[in-house]
Amino acid sequence: MADLDFPVTMCEAFQATTARHPQEVALRTPGGAVTITWDAYASQARQIAGGLAGLGVGRGDTVALMMTNRPEFHLADTAAFHLGAIPFSVYNTFAAEQIAQVLGNAGSRVAVCEQQFARQLLEVASGTAVEHVVCVDGRPDGSVTLEEMVAGGDPGFGFEASWRAVQPDDVLTLIYTSGTTGPPKGVEITHAQMLAELAATEALMPGGIGAGDRLVSYLPMAHIAERCVCHYRAMFSGAQVTSLADAKGLPGALADARPTVLFGVPRVWEKLKAGIDALVAYEPDQARRQAVQEAFKVAHQYVDAAQASPGGQVPAGVAEAYRQADEQVLSKIRQLLGLDQLRLALSGAAPIAPEILTFMFALGIPVIEVWGMSECCGAGTANPPDAIRIGTVGPALPGVQLKLADDGELLLRGPIVMKGYRNDPARTAEAIDPDGWLHSGDLAAIDEDGYVRITGRKKELIISSAGKNMSPAAIEGAVLAASLMIAQVVAVGDRRPYIVALVALDPEAAAAFAAQHGIADPAPAVLADHPAIRAAVGAAVDAANARLSRVEQIKRFAIVPVSWEPGGDEITPTMKLKRHAITAKYADIIETLYTSAGEPA
Repeated sequence: MADLDFPVTMCEAFQATTARHPQEVALRTPGGAVTITWDAYASQARQIAGGLAGLGVGRGDTVALMMTNRPEFHLADTAAFHLGAIPFSVYNTFAAEQIAQVLGNAGSRVAVCEQQFARQLLEVASGTAVEHVVCVDGRPDGSVTLEEMVAGGDPGFGFEASWRAVQPDDVLTLIYTSGTTGPPKGVEITHAQMLAELAATEALMPGGIGAGDRLVSYLPMAHIAERCVCHYRAMFSGAQVTSLADAKGLPGALADARPTVLFGVPRVWEKLKAGIDALVAYEPDQARRQAVQEAFKVAHQYVDAAQASPGGQVPAGVAEAYRQADEQVLSKIRQLLGLDQLRLALSGAAPIAPEILTFMFALGIPVIEVWGMSECCGAGTANPPDAIRIGTVGPALPGVQLKLADDGELLLRGPIVMKGYRNDPARTAEAIDPDGWLHSGDLAAIDEDGYVRITGRKKELIISSAGKNMSPAAIEGAVLAASLMIAQVVAVGDRRPYIVALVALDPEAAAAFAAQHGIADPAPAVLADHPAIRAAVGAAVDAANARLSRVEQIKRFAIVPVSWEPGGDEITPTMKLKRHAITAKYADIIETLYTSAGEPA
């Protein structure tokens, strides 16, 4: 076996962690209803590997996983890659056609799932290579239980020899892109590439991440960031993972697990800020409300001073005022949220508004914005913890090279770049050029210190009829930062005289607003036309416009009469906007925004 500090496969990483921390808790659910130590994790993974081997799964074969976030995901995935097989996750929100596409591309003969997804898998199995559907929490007709698979395993299976035969260049997993512009592509990531990513990101936490750290897993495991942070990082370091089956329960899970490391997509941080804003706004005790407002005023002064100083140095008086504000107010808010022990906070997967980062920094949670994509194992750049520059995604990770193409596209090269797209050499060649540079599709600027600022998507730029180039993400981010009630915004204006927007409401926040304002029916179609809702959204648009240049400002908006759900027509399972699909579906509404009587101000 390689040196424990430098494993060459994830099998070695997992076995080393198990040997170091056998009785520490590895996997759990909120409240501790399920608790699995590293020793038990290893034992169960070994048994499941034997069961998979009994079904004929071996090196190079793929195993589909379709589950919510639960300990069995980790057990099945880890078992599969110890065989030299390639486990991958199917988004739970995928339609039957999409499930069939990824199963067909992967060529999986075995799928492991939970009952609620078994029927979908069984329905599409006849048109794919799938021969066995294994259910972890029951046995629908046509499937076998996990226990039955294990019991029928190969008694002569050599687990030790199997995982020791796995090579660094073997494919560890497939990450299927969520399909913003077409069918999902299967990103092939090897053991060596994932280990390079883990090594490169180790420096993000002073002292590293270890067995005393705690993670909450709530995003889909088909998402590269979740898989990297809450699966591979955990087994690499020995951190404890609390699996949350429904992301809506995140507030309670945070209070239960008290995470030390938390990755959040921008919407998570936006909701945290909005929730705190609401608590302050509705605090009945005027003295307490004023104390919180004053504490945040001091905290924002501290953040402004830290950001203005190249070395992050803050005048002594400002630092002392912040220390007192933190002791008396801010620390108590963090404790209320379950974030009082947080040592590392990360944001990625989509752009986040600078004011959200500023607010979290002021709260005492400096969120590190990272940039990456599935094709580079999740992260290629990151803000250093002691030198965060809000508005950037930081410099390149160690071992990663960056450069800008002539048109401003960000290119990346290094050991974290994917092997390629599964069974798709043409699109692989489009993504990775002959010199090994991965073409990200993002437009960027790089300053003299190497910090990267993402300015837009190469294929998503809005070019107005006057020839002005604009990033829709920057416009949308400004609106999202202004209101908890807004879940998604789509800025429209390509080849048009000005910008308009479609707004989708957040069902929970909109329902709460409706209750506070005496609106009896919280149905999206009703709320979309309600004057109070329109006024609140209009105020958010006005606040965003105050931060945007004149050409970027939204002149008109429409609230869509439905909620946009992950995996639906409008957004992918990873919450990315399907822009072309949206503009086609809502073409009539968009046209009305441009043809309404009167010229916008």
